[in-house]
Amino acid sequence: MNAAARRAFGLGLCLVLSAQAWAAATPGAPAAGVAATAKPLLMLISVDGLKPEAVLEAAGHGLEVPNLRAFLTEGAYATGVRGVLPTVTYPSHSTLLTGASPARHGIYANTTFDPLNRNQRGWYWYAEDVRVRTLWSAAAAAGLAVANVYWPTSVGAPIRFNLPQIWRTGTDDDLKLQRALSTPGLEQSLAANLGRYPGGMDETVDADEMRARFAVKLVELDRPDFITVYLTGLDTEQHASGPFSPAANAVLERLDAVVGTLRAAAQRAAPGNATVCVVSDHGFAAVEHDVNLNAAFRQAGLLSVAEAQGDAPLRVTGWKAAVWPAGGSAAVMLANPGDASVRAAVEALLNQLARDPANGIDRIVGHEELVRGGGFPDAAFLVAFRIGYEIGSAFDGPLVSAPSNRGMHGYLPDRPEMRSVFFMAGPGVHAGKSLGEFDMRQIAPTVAAVLGIPLPEAELAPLRVE
Repeated sequence: MNAAARRAFGLGLCLVLSAQAWAAATPGAPAAGVAATAKPLLMLISVDGLKPEAVLEAAGHGLEVPNLRAFLTEGAYATGVRGVLPTVTYPSHSTLLTGASPARHGIYANTTFDPLNRNQRGWYWYAEDVRVRTLWSAAAAAGLAVANVYWPTSVGAPIRFNLPQIWRTGTDDDLKLQRALSTPGLEQSLAANLGRYPGGMDETVDADEMRARFAVKLVELDRPDFITVYLTGLDTEQHASGPFSPAANAVLERLDAVVGTLRAAAQRAAPGNATVCVVSDHGFAAVEHDVNLNAAFRQAGLLSVAEAQGDAPLRVTGWKAAVWPAGGSAAVMLANPGDASVRAAVEALLNQLARDPANGIDRIVGHEELVRGGGFPDAAFLVAFRIGYEIGSAFDGPLVSAPSNRGMHGYLPDRPEMRSVFFMAGPGVHAGKSLGEFDMRQIAPTVAAVLGIPLPEAELAPLRVE
């Protein structure tokens, strides 16, 4: 069966499912028995850092999130989604689009490994770094119109209406860079009526609300078949003040309204045939300490650092072993993986540090276990921190210091604090269905099944949402 036939079969299957069940699942749906004839639309929304208990147990956290809670009775939902290794934004968002683990899709962390800072803290912005098929590329190959607003690793993706995520300096030139890498003329034409599109380093809830307006207008004017929308204000605030802080709760309540607005726009564009899916990439945990492994590596002679000159920060000039940070964990890379003496020295140092509970190290993960876990395939070790500790960046001073953040993720995916969310409502999705807890790699094939497109590199089967 070719791609077009598969899509036709998938869409036909959705249409023959009970109109009455779908009407119960979606506010404002056509009355029972009224056929859904509008062109199908699938909207995939990511609320970065959204924890399942923020919705499932909203009242207990002092939260009012009616639009997110509506999915509990009007659609299918997870009680928790087990993430990938590491539980940080870019690897997780690539898994959400591919159904593959980071070791397979190639996005290993948020930032590229760059111990000498030659790439100037560059992130995995570019779609060409993803080594397997994405929902975007599969949908485009099937002839579907694809749109995107700010989803990670979207620069250069095969997206007809693309407003990708990228930044560099935090100045106005970032917006010029985004325009140059977006679908030609798209941002300017929308901004003419909506106002200034946020620059790439503006990841506040205010920026989310503006980007959502662009997404709504994209749906209204260009009518894509599949659109991805990324909201990052909750993650930004939880890093600053911690999960379930008053400020973080206030941000989430604003994002709940954004989700409601986006869902309503999808339903207006495709009455009776809109599927809306809300996901997140990881959970969050409160942080109390930084652990400066760079300082320990420097003291052990595993890396060399240029002395500070004026206000310039310290910089690495040479290394035998270096840290690749991932929030609540850190990969350890060797300049020469075949050097047994360096490997042994690094292992001995890490084990020594881990023996002192004050250093906040949960355990040291070896290379073979990393390979089995699907993360950091080229790393020699992974330092997994206890909840409350995060990787620091200092090259001098104490090993354990005051935290740079009040909230963090990146801890091992078996930690319950790292669970993320999944909600889906639309035609053919069973109303009020709990899917329990499942693996993040099942989300992309589930979306692909609704779209009627193949995703052969997905590592697990789709969920049964009907």
